[in-house]
Amino acid sequence: MKAVFLDFATLGPGLDVSGLRALFPDIEVFEVTRPDEVAARVREAEFVFINKVKMTGDILRASPKLRYIGLTATGTDNVDIELAKKNGVAVCNIRAYCTASVTEHVFGCLLNITHSLNEYRETVRAGEWQKSPDFCLMTHPIRELSAMTLGVVGYGSLGKGVADIGRAFGMQVLISARPGSSEVPDGRVAFDELLQQADVISLHCPLNDATAGLFGAAEFKTMKSDAILINTARGGLIDSAALVAALQNGDIGAAAVDVLPIEPPLDGDPLIDYDGPNLMVSPHIAWASNEARQAAVDQLCACAAAFLDGKELNRVV
Repeated sequence: MKAVFLDFATLGPGLDVSGLRALFPDIEVFEVTRPDEVAARVREAEFVFINKVKMTGDILRASPKLRYIGLTATGTDNVDIELAKKNGVAVCNIRAYCTASVTEHVFGCLLNITHSLNEYRETVRAGEWQKSPDFCLMTHPIRELSAMTLGVVGYGSLGKGVADIGRAFGMQVLISARPGSSEVPDGRVAFDELLQQADVISLHCPLNDATAGLFGAAEFKTMKSDAILINTARGGLIDSAALVAALQNGDIGAAAVDVLPIEPPLDGDPLIDYDGPNLMVSPHIAWASNEARQAAVDQLCACAAAFLDGKELNRVV
């Protein structure tokens, strides 16, 4: 069985791949595969493992031996799912492998912002504490999470994980109904109501036609002026320029963004250029704890092993 892994470098260093090599002793592992290299590398392959490489319709049509696509991610937007189904190609993703990593990242950012940790660090470095007439220096606000309302948009495993930790901190938790839907299931609130009530909004929904540009100028003006927005989902959920304007104008209080619409942002992004203290930008690493990355590889192997054994695990198609 010819197998290839096209973009292994996206998983980072230090991972144990012995399980994958046990299944596919002759697997070809490429650290990086450029778009113009994909077709040649998968043409004779039966099994293809990818993270971000795009498996377009043209690639699938030119790969007659392809039986299986294994995604080291939950999202499937980089695969032509309909054509894979039509051609009888199994597609499996991985799920709930990075819940702890993402939830810890969300609350790390949130505590950093609400306790003004960056600001106080710089204050001490600037020598201000040393000149204080009192034993402590309280020049920046500190807010307790227990006095805040957390709004969660997207209630899969990641959203549920964030909600659970929020409740553990004593936060009131609101779960959004599907944005744009007139139906509000029990236990949820309408999206517009969440915008108005939440002190913190954490995004965990997929990027699709219904959610692209979900947060723009109108949404930011609806939010509380001291609200905090955290996005560890997909960059396309937010209009970057509108977020910068909202931060500059005081429409919202702060934001922490781990994802951008185009990654890496080779041509820049308004959020990269903005240097205000009320924005934190990290390079898509919320998911990337050592434990989560290894769990991703292990689950990738488990899905492939199940397929080889005639069973289904995390089958998308």
